[in-house]
Amino acid sequence: MTSLGAGLGLKPEHFEDAVRCGAEAMWFEVHAENYMGVGGPRRAWLEAIRREHPISLHGVSLSLAGAESLDGATLAALAALVRDLQPALVSEHLAWSRFGGDYLPDLLPFPRTRATLQEVCDHVAQVQDAIGRSIAIENPSHYLRLPGHELGEIEFLTAIARRTGCSLLLDLNNVHVSAVNTGTSASDYVDAFPVDLVSEVHLAGHRADPMHGDRLLIDSHDAPVAPVVWALFDRFVERAGPRPTLIERDAALPAFPVLMNERERAQRRLAPMEVTFA
Repeated sequence: MTSLGAGLGLKPEHFEDAVRCGAEAMWFEVHAENYMGVGGPRRAWLEAIRREHPISLHGVSLSLAGAESLDGATLAALAALVRDLQPALVSEHLAWSRFGGDYLPDLLPFPRTRATLQEVCDHVAQVQDAIGRSIAIENPSHYLRLPGHELGEIEFLTAIARRTGCSLLLDLNNVHVSAVNTGTSASDYVDAFPVDLVSEVHLAGHRADPMHGDRLLIDSHDAPVAPVVWALFDRFVERAGPRPTLIERDAALPAFPVLMNERERAQRRLAPMEVTFA
């Protein structure tokens, strides 16, 4: 049995620190695509860390909301990685990034129609069949109001989980960024989110757009978690109880102890009870 409290996104700069980290209930998350190759120093480092702490795989390229079939090679590589690492959690984004065989360097939005819902559910089921376990689907960041929706976002996410047996990853920075950018309420979103379906929470930093300022927030992952996002986390934990919670930092990396300070801040909110996974 493995107890997961608060964890950190793992970057190569911090491999040595991660191996030596002795924090209780600690875990690390990596982007799956960075470790799909066979062998090499990164896989060796990840294996060393896995012997000390649980690992979570977070995907960024399956294009679950895309209109095209999933890429078979990517799916096979993910399945092999899951078999090798036996991660505590596996997750992916609710977005698309592939069209005509080309990958686009972004997680792109789509209209939440009933037809798209069925396509996403088919893709999620295909992934879960391939890797032999359930995955978690992350709520997206939004930068504008996209027309053509037939379903609300929470309704859409809930339907995916109910139909496929997947769980949900609640990214609270995404919630705040999206609420500011689209003129909605982040607290209402958190209060309405189906807590029984949440298997993981993400916390990250954001920045104001250089041109539009605070009217447009960018999900940059290059700054500390903002006070407003910590407040949303408190709101969620008060209603839902503890969930495995990740501090994400993908750019402008500080020293490992700085990230650990944020991690400990999250851990104090989750203590004294962590979520236990088989």
